[in-house]
Amino acid sequence: MPKTANAADPHLWLEGVTDEKALDWVRERNAKAEAEIASTPEFQRLEADLRAILDSDARIPGVKKIGNHYYNLWKDKKNPQGLWRRTTLEEYRKSEPRWETVIDLDALNIAEKENWVWHGAECLKPQYERCLISLSRGGADADVTREFDLVAKTWVQDGFFRPEAKGGLQWIDADTVYVYTDFGKGSMTDSGYPRIVKEWKRGTPMETAKLVYEGKPGDLYISASRDLTPGFERDFVSRTLAFYNDELYLRGKDGKLTRIDVPNSANKSVHNQWLALELREAWKLKDRSYEAGSLLVIDFDKFMAGNREFDVAFAPDEHTSLSGFDWTRQHLVLTLLNDVKSKIRVLTPIGEGAWRQSLLSGAQSVGTVEVAAVDPDQSNELWMTTTDFLTPTTLSLIEVGKAPEKLKSMPAYFQTDGLITEQQFATSKDGTKVPYFIVRPKQMPLDGSTPTLLWGYGGFEVSYTSTYNAMAGRGWLQNGGVFVLANIRGGGEYGPRWHQAALKAKRHKAYEDFAAVAEDLFARNITSPARLGAQGGSNGGLLMGNMIVQYPQLFGAVVCQVPLLDMKRYTKLLAGASWMAEYGDPDTKDWEFIKTFSPYHLLKEGAEYPAVLFTTSTRDDRVHPGHARKMMAKMEAMNADVRYYENIEGGHGGAANNQQEAHMRALAYTFLLQQLRK
Repeated sequence: MPKTANAADPHLWLEGVTDEKALDWVRERNAKAEAEIASTPEFQRLEADLRAILDSDARIPGVKKIGNHYYNLWKDKKNPQGLWRRTTLEEYRKSEPRWETVIDLDALNIAEKENWVWHGAECLKPQYERCLISLSRGGADADVTREFDLVAKTWVQDGFFRPEAKGGLQWIDADTVYVYTDFGKGSMTDSGYPRIVKEWKRGTPMETAKLVYEGKPGDLYISASRDLTPGFERDFVSRTLAFYNDELYLRGKDGKLTRIDVPNSANKSVHNQWLALELREAWKLKDRSYEAGSLLVIDFDKFMAGNREFDVAFAPDEHTSLSGFDWTRQHLVLTLLNDVKSKIRVLTPIGEGAWRQSLLSGAQSVGTVEVAAVDPDQSNELWMTTTDFLTPTTLSLIEVGKAPEKLKSMPAYFQTDGLITEQQFATSKDGTKVPYFIVRPKQMPLDGSTPTLLWGYGGFEVSYTSTYNAMAGRGWLQNGGVFVLANIRGGGEYGPRWHQAALKAKRHKAYEDFAAVAEDLFARNITSPARLGAQGGSNGGLLMGNMIVQYPQLFGAVVCQVPLLDMKRYTKLLAGASWMAEYGDPDTKDWEFIKTFSPYHLLKEGAEYPAVLFTTSTRDDRVHPGHARKMMAKMEAMNADVRYYENIEGGHGGAANNQQEAHMRALAYTFLLQQLRK
């Protein structure tokens, strides 16, 4: 990256991620932010409280069934990077299960003088004796993959090893894997992800692996996998061209690839005998038309033989969208959102084209319900979590058709007495009704005086629902603040239509929605501009950037986290090119509309902006820290009220362990309290 200023962009040198000049700049601003925010007794108390929540033994240890054991990654004060451990279901049912440590990440880091962060494990079924473990240095997206013996609990000497890069390994059999990674010059896409996948035999150099598929430089990501379900073994190659644009190929025993002939925009998945399609666009097929947002299912083998008689498992309406689905051994389980509140529907095949439908017993909630199959090959059991803003999460084990068995509940980490939750709808500039949730003291004065935190994301069809947030509860609500979650367009709360309403040239709709929620809060006397703060990260950081430059009059303070801000150069920085389907290509005529939501370019001399805290991570290899650095430098030169904190580790999440997470969160909440109480 350039290390010197130029006339077009005097702050370009700050894109040098690990350049010492740039890091000196970072350290200087970190010190200023720490002195202003972190030196206060209030901050120190809050950081300790948040760290205690993160380290609490009372948290629910989420588990994944692998073979006959249930595995969990556990982080606490003693184990900041975590223990990968296992237990039995019998033990897990107990209030204090006995756990067997499989991998101690902190001990591994000491032994190897590294800073490994857990990225996951893929274990070879049905024996589950070997696993492919992915570890990231400092929390970056790039990682290494190492082979692990699950029986002996040791790393496999001279086993499969993938050097550090973005990519992965997937099992084919005990001696063969698919590998997609950085094979050298020309092997990665313009977005920085693998564009080549190979078949790699044990005991041979990775470089000599057999080519399976080679994508184009302009693609997003190429990968391959084998479905190892007994009786349904199949190989697939996935070519992702862009977000929500991909091709899926069935790979024959002769290596021939056959494309699954469905729209690229559809989310495609195969489970046992079923092919499932989540439609993101309307699809006309022969004499039938299917709505965007529908879920279609069909027998996979029949489809490959030419049959196109799909069953409609779900069709959306004005208020209801499909949030996700999962399979058990005999059922298809749908998670629906009805005006951003959860419903769980169970479908059971009962004959050719016929499905019995029912609601999942015990899953009726006004908040959020999530389900996941325990073992879709063997049982009809589901993990079920229920929660809302004021109710700690409960984990239950439920078998379809039976009452749930409550297993564990989180404790209450903050006082909820006197707090209420409301859902309201703001009217956006074009007349669209935008839902949002308010969590507030019931007896608070409705005079606009209460510090309020408005949070949003609005991108990539991601939905945010009513969930228990111990950190926000302790850091904000318990300090007398109001918390507001805005379900703006760009998200997935009403399915693909809600997302597509704010794509590319329509991006302004998301920002108008967020501003409309702010103004609705004022109209209801919940708060006032001087008392309203906003917070968001990643795409939500771009949202915050646009609030700063386009709607500064609405906010007293803004926390802008791991943000996109320079939309002229975003495609040239790290994974930025992968998001052109969302934002457009600034090197084409698209710049005419992109420049209307590029905060870095919308800053104006002499304008009054709210107080801002930028946070990012040096180790973020998804959204480049240069975005936040340059915006900070430009606003600093304008004498704006800005401060900056960059974690040297942490990846795109901003923090690599509980201590860093508590510190970053405490900085944000303390800053907001300082500013909004003035």
